[in-house]
Amino acid sequence: MININEKPYYKTTVESSIGKITLGSDGESLVGLWTDGQRYFGDNIPNEMLPDDNLNVFAITKEWLNRYFDGKKPLISELPLAPIGGEFRQTVWKMLTEIPYGEVITYGELAKKIAEQRGIEKMSARAVGGAVGHNPISIIIPCHRVVGANGNLTGFSGGIQMKLQLLQHEGVDVSRFYIPPKGTADSTKRR
Repeated sequence: MININEKPYYKTTVESSIGKITLGSDGESLVGLWTDGQRYFGDNIPNEMLPDDNLNVFAITKEWLNRYFDGKKPLISELPLAPIGGEFRQTVWKMLTEIPYGEVITYGELAKKIAEQRGIEKMSARAVGGAVGHNPISIIIPCHRVVGANGNLTGFSGGIQMKLQLLQHEGVDVSRFYIPPKGTADSTKRR
């Protein structure tokens, strides 16, 4: 068995309508998709990623992204995904893949689903938000489809404007959402 810290990882880039995208792979599966300036860029990859533009997984991911940005609705199941993260994050990321195109869900609704799945009374929406925010395969694992209560558009590592752009691209009526005043979602902000 290969130690995850000794396993080689690879990267390539692709240009898109939202700017440059970096793809990460373990050689067989997609382990990352990050936009320029995205928070947590590559933080789940235990080793340096080596440049390699010729991996098959990159070719099929680029083709998937081309169809997505052309307005089609490619299936997530078409891609070999292997996001790196603990059990809780994996559970949240799996649930994100079940959110249909053109629809959104709140952090609270996701938390309720996880609580039901685990047979517990309650799950923290904040904990769910942390897992959503650390999604290493953005766009494909659609974390942009998660919104705050009452239409609050906080919490997207690629930035709120990109979140709006992706939702609009997917046909979501964004007029019901709002961008909170800067800093209101930051619980560490001093008053």
